[in-house]
Amino acid sequence: MSQFNLPDLGEGLEEAEIVAWHVNQGDHVVTDQPLVSVETDKAVVEVPSPWSGRIARLFGAKGDLVRVGAPLAEFAEGTEQDTGTVVGEIERAETPAAETKAPPDLTRPRTLQVLPAIRALARRLDVDLNLVQATGPGGMVTRADVERAAKSLTDAGPAESLKGMRRAMAQRMASAHAEVVPTTVTDEADIGNWPVTEDITIRLVGAIAAACRAEPSLNVWYNSQAGERRLIKRIDIGIAVDTDGGLIVPVLRNVGERDAKDLRAGLDRMRADARARAIPPEELRGATITLSNFGMIGGRFATLVVVPPQVAIVGSGRADLRVTVHRGEAAVRRILPLSLTFDHRVVTGGEAARFLMALKSDLERA
Repeated sequence: MSQFNLPDLGEGLEEAEIVAWHVNQGDHVVTDQPLVSVETDKAVVEVPSPWSGRIARLFGAKGDLVRVGAPLAEFAEGTEQDTGTVVGEIERAETPAAETKAPPDLTRPRTLQVLPAIRALARRLDVDLNLVQATGPGGMVTRADVERAAKSLTDAGPAESLKGMRRAMAQRMASAHAEVVPTTVTDEADIGNWPVTEDITIRLVGAIAAACRAEPSLNVWYNSQAGERRLIKRIDIGIAVDTDGGLIVPVLRNVGERDAKDLRAGLDRMRADARARAIPPEELRGATITLSNFGMIGGRFATLVVVPPQVAIVGSGRADLRVTVHRGEAAVRRILPLSLTFDHRVVTGGEAARFLMALKSDLERA
């Protein structure tokens, strides 16, 4: 028997959820034929067969979470391997895969003072004692505390496990919070001279490219384990896209060498693919800096999350009309709020301020 394990479908991927099987046990498949669709943290991906042969066994059912490196399918003897199939790092094993390490638990239970009868009550009411606020003497959990928690859970509705994008978001945000030293600076750009039809997002993309040229220290990847930073010449901007399932950040490539029309066409295509959950995994990798245009929904300023190995993210708030001083006189002008969150382990305050000033200056050009 030859065993096919779930390959790494993207940077940092730990697991994927089975969406649908396209084959059954006993089927004969050919190389590159779709075996299964899985949902990663960002997209639904078809995993093709690496070989031709007969399926002897399938591992997992729809809705199951499969760890990278865990078995997906077992082929009968006589399969024909095709090394040309490229999905990720494909592993072939003659013996069952080694047990994979479970993801770290991001929560740590409290030390509780609970009488056996109260523990029994909590089990009967399906109440997690770690979620109960203790009001008894010395931090003791009382019967009333458990009953109050049970009523709150009933009112709140059933709990649901985080899967797919939301599970990955929780893990990635916790990891970023534990590693990055974030600092945010803000400013406002006067865009009162822009034409009414100006494309705000594309202007922001162009301004970020200009700011990266003026202060390259923010267009960087940082390897914290090695203590090394890598200045990237090409500017590849991750564009945060809001979807029903969560935030997806496809990458707009080489923005410093493309005109506005080309950038808009590329952005429209990426957004459509992201919302359809059909964006190729390679288009989610390799951003050198990120833009969050959250002002399209609401809000003015934000402390954003820097996701390693990047060291900076630009935020654009909601543009509105404000009374301000323009050419020495009070005037009603359109003002665009700007936020820049950077990793202070790698970027100095001076570098961040110069980047933000270059960004503002480019946006204020008519």
